[in-house]
Amino acid sequence: MWQTEISFSSAQRPHHASRTTQRRHFGKEAGRMERDETGQRAPRTVLEQLIWDRRQTLDEFATYAETFARKHGEVGTLSARHLDRLIAGRAGRPRQATIRLLERIFSVPIDELLSAPHSTQDQRAGEGELRDMLRASARIDAGVLGLLYEQLDATRRLDRQLGALVAHDEVVTKTRQVTRLLGHSLTPGTRRGLAALLSELRTLAGWQSLDIGNLAESWEHYENGKSAAKESGNAAFEVHTAAEQAFVLLDLGETNSAVDLLSSTRTQAKRSTDLLLRAWLAAAHGEALAADGQRSASLRAFDQADTLLPERASRADGPYVVLDSVHLSRWRGHALARIGEPDAVDVLSSALDRLDPTYTRAETALRVDLGM
Repeated sequence: MWQTEISFSSAQRPHHASRTTQRRHFGKEAGRMERDETGQRAPRTVLEQLIWDRRQTLDEFATYAETFARKHGEVGTLSARHLDRLIAGRAGRPRQATIRLLERIFSVPIDELLSAPHSTQDQRAGEGELRDMLRASARIDAGVLGLLYEQLDATRRLDRQLGALVAHDEVVTKTRQVTRLLGHSLTPGTRRGLAALLSELRTLAGWQSLDIGNLAESWEHYENGKSAAKESGNAAFEVHTAAEQAFVLLDLGETNSAVDLLSSTRTQAKRSTDLLLRAWLAAAHGEALAADGQRSASLRAFDQADTLLPERASRADGPYVVLDSVHLSRWRGHALARIGEPDAVDVLSSALDRLDPTYTRAETALRVDLGM
């Protein structure tokens, strides 16, 4: 496809012999022509722009075409008036001899020659955007990544206190922004950092979508999150994202598949993650087992989570996981309620008494479980 970028100064712009001649050639059409960003009249067709590129008026090009035809044995002819009508789209489809002559001169198909040159304008805009995104991504350093994580943490606080309906759009918007930055980043270290951040954003967006009942969207977020996690180079992000996706399966009623998925992630995590994440995975596995009606296996999984849970834990460079003794009790109580254990009320009541009041969503879930 023909692709050319032109930028004429007032001295370089072809005048078609003179302004008087130009007005005679284009008549009233010239007053209605679109103009480019410099205020100059934009070419109406690819054919006109190619003639401009040759620095020729219509009369000059018509003379050149006549000479070209004689030299190459072509029978087509072109007058300046005919060219003007072709360029303005008022001549209909030209004769075959004329088509052959124009196509031989420019090596461009006639349909493209007579089309509007919007592709060039779009290409310039696209190239400008590409350069801008490459520059923006190149400016990302540890400080910028830290700021992006701070924004994510602030959104998480909104989410846990006000719910997904308030915070979901903000998370989706930030996800798009980080996806674009990652797609234009050239530095391996920066790409890994952005990929880890994107994995975190995707898991949060997936959890929110699940919370508002959009299971298909939730699944898609987790699928994209797994791809980002893989590029992060940190297996903990991969394990965490895959494990959260199991909760979509639970909401779909695919409890056996959820159990299998969490069992495999726990096996993978033994070789690549810290105690906190392994404890979280054990508790998640316990919930899936309870949903699948496997009472004894569920209780064992929660006992394992309690054993693995460190007294003090920081997420450092790993995925965001909220789990302490209070949250683990809340989670165990939920599983006990699922399987109809009478101890569920005492466990849930104890967790409710100790729960941080900023965890509004968790408190709501606790009260729902107590009311079952």
